[in-house]
Amino acid sequence: MITITDKGAAKVREFLAAQGPDAAAAGLRVGVRGGGCSGFQYQLAFDEAQPDDQVFEDHGLKLLVSPQALSYVDGSQIDYVDALTGAGFKVENPNVVAACGCGSSFRVAGQESCSPV
Repeated sequence: MITITDKGAAKVREFLAAQGPDAAAAGLRVGVRGGGCSGFQYQLAFDEAQPDDQVFEDHGLKLLVSPQALSYVDGSQIDYVDALTGAGFKVENPNVVAACGCGSSFRVAGQESCSPV
């Protein structure tokens, strides 16, 4: 399961509203790709649901996850942080066993491959 905080949901709705009425049916795709010093980086993008996606609904939003990405992000919570160091979405992921110092990449237990999912 993937969840989103109140602040994260508000920011996603703000971004969707800026995209116009065609984006109303879109969901937030939560994925990972190989990269960064720890092995993986999060990918967040607005997208339409695909037939094999896991679709989670929270705060009235669709959160889309491919079957390949689910094992990397299952149990995660998405938040939006606005701090002096910058603003953006932050993923709290209980599967992470190591992360880089800058916080932009991570590694999960048993996952040594850096192939995109």
